[in-house]
This record gives sequence, C-alpha cells and structure tokens, in this order.
Amino acid sequence: MLLHLQTVPARNGLLWIRHGLKVFRRKPLAMAGLLSVFLFIAFALLLLPGVGIMLLLMAMPILSLGFMLATHLVLQDQLPTAAVFAAPLKLTPQRRNSQLLLGACYALATIAIGLLSEWIDGGSFEALQRLVLENASADKVAAAAADPRLFWGAVTRLSLAALLSVPFWHAPALIHWGGQGVLQALFSSTLGIWRNRAAFAYNGLLWAALVIGVGVAASLLSALLGLGQMLPLLVMPLGLLMTTVFYASLYFTFIDCFMFGAPKDILTEKN
Repeated sequence: MLLHLQTVPARNGLLWIRHGLKVFRRKPLAMAGLLSVFLFIAFALLLLPGVGIMLLLMAMPILSLGFMLATHLVLQDQLPTAAVFAAPLKLTPQRRNSQLLLGACYALATIAIGLLSEWIDGGSFEALQRLVLENASADKVAAAAADPRLFWGAVTRLSLAALLSVPFWHAPALIHWGGQGVLQALFSSTLGIWRNRAAFAYNGLLWAALVIGVGVAASLLSALLGLGQMLPLLVMPLGLLMTTVFYASLYFTFIDCFMFGAPKDILTEKN
C-alpha cells in the first residue's frame, strides 16, 4: 500500500484524542478487553526468569500496532479480537522478521536507557522503590527522594524514553501496511513526527493535562467523601480507560501523517 507523508495542523492533536474516544465508545468492551489481554500476557512474561522482561519489551511495538489494527476493524464495523496481536506476524516472512527485529531493537534500546539512568542515579531510584514496597517510614522515603541523583536519573529516563518513542511510533505500522524495512520505517516515523511536531506537541500537552486533571479530581473527590484509602481503586479503572483511548488514537496519528485511507464519516455524530 502506498503511503504519502503529509503535514497536518496542530489542532489535529485534539482530533486524535476525540477519534480515539469515539472508537472506544463504539466497542468499549472489545477495546478494553484487548488491553486486559495484553496486560495478562505481560504479567505472564514477567514470570519467566531472565528472558521475560526482554520478551515483554519486544512485544511493545506489537501492542501499538495491534491497537491500530483493532481501531481499523472498529471503523469498518467489525469486532476486534486478540487475534490483532498475532496478525502482524502472519503476513509475509519478510514483514514478520522485520517486526521481530524492530521489537528486539526497541527492547535493547530500552534496556540501555535503563542501565544508563541507573548509572546516573547511582541506584537511588531502585532504593526508593524498595523503601516504598517495604512500607518504610515517611522519613526514610523522604530522605531517599531528596537524593539529587534521583532527579537527574529521572530526567535521563524520561528524555531518552521520549526520544526513543519518535522513531518507533509509526515504525510497526509502516512495516505492516507500507512494507518498509526496519531502518526505513524508523527513518520515516521520525520524519513523520518531525513534519507534524506541532500536532504531536499539542497532543502530548493535552494528554498530560488529562492525566493530571483526572488525578487531581479523583484525589479531591476521595478527600471530600473521606475515601482516601479507596483512591487506588478509583484511579485504576480511569487509568485503564485513558490508556485504552490513547492506544485507540494511535491509528489516527498514523493516517494523518501518512495519508492512509480512513472512513470519511469519522467526525459525524453517529460515530
């Protein structure tokens, strides 16, 4: 399939979220079920000693592509199933091998970022996590959080993770629908996001505002009702819902950047 790189206005960053929400509203149980299936698979992989984390990281590009395929099916009034996660590996051997190589590259790069960040923070992040899991006293947790190395380690993690997401954002879809090789897909994805950086920046700011807004609203509501201990139970389903909508919106970032065909009535009220 021929894909053509194009530039869209910044306001499309909002449209992507709206479209993702509309897709979720069409098939809420199916879309939420896909995320649940992947989370179950992720938990199972983490139980595997040694290779579990590597396999999970390799599967992350397939997760994003699987949701793109699911969104594509929903727009055609079809019911997506967990088969969307296996579909990218059932095309030609060349595309299957490219997807596997892409996943391996993503996993190795993510592990490298983690090792570099851990070297910069001197293990302070891991120490803080251990204290929290052990329910240590507030003084010990505060002292660990005050370690200046923790800040620079966090900056390194977030910055490099954001940079890593750029070449891998569209790469799985470019391999699947465009038949591109790994290097070409990584380059095309980077170029697509650069050409539409205003829309992606706007989209990122909106998602950040939504996450913060939902967190603050949930905290205020639980405080007013005296249900502080119930806050995690309130935030978890909201987080899963927002995550599902986010993954559903990825399809629209792709079709906007590469002029991939989508139903023309996506904005109509019936959607």
